[in-house]
This record gives sequence, C-alpha cells and structure tokens, in this order.
Amino acid sequence: MRRRSFLRVIASTGVVAATYRIIDVHAAAPTPPSANVEKLYLSDAAWRERLTPEQYAVLRFSETEFAGSSKLNHEYRAGTYVCAGCDLPLFKSEWKYDSRTGWPSFWQAFDDHLTTRRPIYAFRAPTEYRCARCDGHHGYIFEDGPPPTGLRYCSNGAALKFIRA
Repeated sequence: MRRRSFLRVIASTGVVAATYRIIDVHAAAPTPPSANVEKLYLSDAAWRERLTPEQYAVLRFSETEFAGSSKLNHEYRAGTYVCAGCDLPLFKSEWKYDSRTGWPSFWQAFDDHLTTRRPIYAFRAPTEYRCARCDGHHGYIFEDGPPPTGLRYCSNGAALKFIRA
C-alpha cells in the first residue's frame, strides 16, 4: 500500500468514527429520573457496608456477573424483584421469563423506576438501565424479548433481591 492510499484510509476512518461519535453522543443522554422516586445518595463506605462485594461491583461499578451464576435464574414464585441497593421495586415475577441467556430476564419493568442511557463509546450498543433511586447498574435492554413489548431487560442477579408475595 502506498503512503497516499494509507493516508486516505486513515482520513476516511476518522470521518466515519467522528460521525458515529456524534450519533452516539445524542443517543447517550440519560433518561431523567422520575419525580416520583426520591434519590438515595450514600458515601462509598456506606455502599460497601450495605452491599456484598459482588453486589458492590455490579451496582456501583457496572460489573457483570458470570452467566448462570445467579440463583434468581430459577426463581419462579410469585413476588417482586427489587433493587439490592435500595429496595425499589423494579419487576413483578409475572414479567420474568427464561431467555436462556444465563441472566434473569424480564419483558417489562415498573414505570419510572429505571433510568436508561446508551454508552457513547460504541455504536449500536445495548441500552444500559439503572435504578432510578440509587443509580445502581442493573443490566441492559435488548430488543429481542417476547410480546407484548419485544424487550428483554437482562439483569444481573446480584443487583436484585426477590421479595416473595
């Protein structure tokens, strides 16, 4: 490859990357938190005391647990799934389904109990969702879920607690 061809490729890659970044920056704006949900602000020390090490890594640093590692994958009793950080109800048990992905999955969430944002570093990346009260990371929303919504809220089990009905 000649130097001139190489420079054209590099220049065109920069234009494409800049275009995608502009698109993603507009998509990255988070949804505003609900006025109905009071925010919870705690110090890092308080979060460490309140959460297990796995919950802390997932909720506060957006880590992902290993697929199939959550006991909530096989939980199908009636009840409510709440945020492990602040106990805000996020999902009803009747909204849960087996997505065969290894993570608890839901096709619907409580209105205004989640905030969403798209990452600015990747084009066409899934939408992240977080707890509207404590801003804890829970997982990602995919558009391959069952009817009626067609959505799959793919959650880290460590970020959830199950409250039996």
